[in-house]
Amino acid sequence: MRLQLISPRLLGAALGVFVIATTVARAGAQPSGSGAAQAPPSADATTSPSPSLLTEHFSASYGQYADTDHVFVETPSISGTVSSPTAGWSVGGEYLVDVVSAASVDIVSTASRRWNEVRQEGNVVASYKPRAFGVQASGSVSDEPDYLSWSAGGAVTQDLLDKNLTWTLGYAHGHDVAGRTGTTFSVFSRVVDRNAFNAALTLVLSPTTVGSLIGDAILENGDPSKPYRYIPLFAPGMSVPRGASVGLVNALRVSARPLEQLPLSRQRYALSARVAHRFHGATLRLDERLYADSWAMAATTTDAELLFDAGRRVELGPHARLHAQTAVSFWQRAYTFGLGFDYPALRTGDRELGPLVNLTGGWTLRIGLGGDANQSSWVLGFDLNATSTQYLDDLYVTSRVSVLGGATLETDL
Repeated sequence: MRLQLISPRLLGAALGVFVIATTVARAGAQPSGSGAAQAPPSADATTSPSPSLLTEHFSASYGQYADTDHVFVETPSISGTVSSPTAGWSVGGEYLVDVVSAASVDIVSTASRRWNEVRQEGNVVASYKPRAFGVQASGSVSDEPDYLSWSAGGAVTQDLLDKNLTWTLGYAHGHDVAGRTGTTFSVFSRVVDRNAFNAALTLVLSPTTVGSLIGDAILENGDPSKPYRYIPLFAPGMSVPRGASVGLVNALRVSARPLEQLPLSRQRYALSARVAHRFHGATLRLDERLYADSWAMAATTTDAELLFDAGRRVELGPHARLHAQTAVSFWQRAYTFGLGFDYPALRTGDRELGPLVNLTGGWTLRIGLGGDANQSSWVLGFDLNATSTQYLDDLYVTSRVSVLGGATLETDL
């Protein structure tokens, strides 16, 4: 499959997003400030600020994903936030839809036809921070034909040292139920419960530099095995080459094909660091994330973005990301029968659990469409990223190229 870096559908969608957002805003949505400049207050408001003064932020976006494994995803979304800077509270929400169409090698290997699915997700978040101490609560729900997920959590935060240091502690609980399409959860389901803990420190290092350190711990319990994923088995001593085709695997494997079976618990840990610096006419952001879990996977992710000011209304620049990971402890390219022809107790066909390296490169463009007094009251953005992934020890696929493009329209009133 050949991929177009900028498709006519994506460009058309960007125009559609603009029309939709404009219509909603005129109908009464009053978007608010998530980083964009606010319109200056009136003289009366300046001399006597009202505790009920509100700001509103609205955004609508559309994204497309495609890869060389014949997976295509379209994602429209809409979000909004209402806040009171003087009272210290804000309430926001987002709704998105993923429309997935896939004919990947994993589907072909099970003699299945093209797979189509729609996923819907909504989330809400509310915060209250009248002074140095604040609290936040959030919740989300995701629904698809064979999967239901919800989560709820909260966080506390406090500013110290004249707001030069901020700490945050958070917790969230998630509950996932996986089933089979056309079968009720009461007949067949697999449940995973998740407890996520988060701690962060943000430090103003200079008038132009901000740094942060974030720690995450996620404790999962339940069966995350995919109910559609069958694992080919081979006789002991059988040599199966990396990247073996579906035809070769079917010729070499034995008749038995058990379902995937993963461990019933997983503990994940991550440590992330970020530095953002404002130069004269440019902004640099650097991220580094280290990851390890109880399945013996270790990973490192390095991310960088540099945005240049190209005039008063335009900023643009490159984005790069490098990710590398080791395999989980029970990973095998080709699983074989054990003594007495027993199935391997743990087995997976998920190549994202194997050793891999991927490199992403892309470009970001932001255009201010507002009036001369406040160009950033309306912002139209475009992002385009391409990723090359190398699977180092897997059947069927040894590499994959994917492209993700998106358009976003944001406004603050």
